Amino acid sequence: MNFLRKALERRKLKRTFGEYGFEINQFKIEGLGIVDYAQWLHPFEKPKKITLSNIDFYKKITTPAGIGAHTGDTTVPMALAVGKAGLVLGLEPNKYVFKILEKNSTLNPDKTNIVPLCFAATKGDGVFEFNYSDASFCNGGFLSQIKNKNHKHNYVLEVVGKNLQNYLFNHYAEKLEQLCLVKIDAEGYDKEIIKTIPEILNRYKPNLMIECYKRLTSDERFELFDLVSAHGYILYYLENFEDFRQLEPITRAAMTSREHFEMLAIHETKKIIW
Repeated sequence: MNFLRKALERRKLKRTFGEYGFEINQFKIEGLGIVDYAQWLHPFEKPKKITLSNIDFYKKITTPAGIGAHTGDTTVPMALAVGKAGLVLGLEPNKYVFKILEKNSTLNPDKTNIVPLCFAATKGDGVFEFNYSDASFCNGGFLSQIKNKNHKHNYVLEVVGKNLQNYLFNHYAEKLEQLCLVKIDAEGYDKEIIKTIPEILNRYKPNLMIECYKRLTSDERFELFDLVSAHGYILYYLENFEDFRQLEPITRAAMTSREHFEMLAIHETKKIIW
């Protein structure tokens, strides 16, 4: 009966819109002291932690600049890794999530430099419909762009989209020589974002963190592999965001061997720092 009650409560929450705030959690990090993090109180958002091992992970694959977002659970560790002198741009098109990211960008001002940007990386500039799995828009993306329409993200939110490459050249041209990491987690839309930044990849060769989304078809998985490889990148399985001493290369055939997995792509001209 308790299980049934919880299931009914979850279903009601999923179907009912609510706007949720945040609470500030503190983490004591060796060498950095106290780090503040705004935890989104959406009932479907898992508790986030800031750890030294996660920060050290990003130090290995970043130097002064990077890109990443959502509420800031990856943006904050990235920013702590590159420090106050570095720069992290956080793209988050969801206006409800963006409020939390924006708050996190203001915390730890002596340790981080985060610029929150409320738009999605799209082929062209405009307004687009993103799909989410609940009425309060916790998790979703540009799911109309993947072939599998059984994605179960039935709640629509209008978001602003901009061409990321054009935006970076127009606003951060002087910083691009230092660009070292682009993290993408876009519910299957990763390859379409990669298609919009060819000059960035060819000229600056930043490391890429991307995912092979569970609902991608075989053809879409192979297209993702071919796209990244064509820019001179080698793909590796990324088992976690804390330790990558055991990086295993991914072959094209292996793109269908796991349902869902994270990947780290490093340009063939770059040396892996273990």
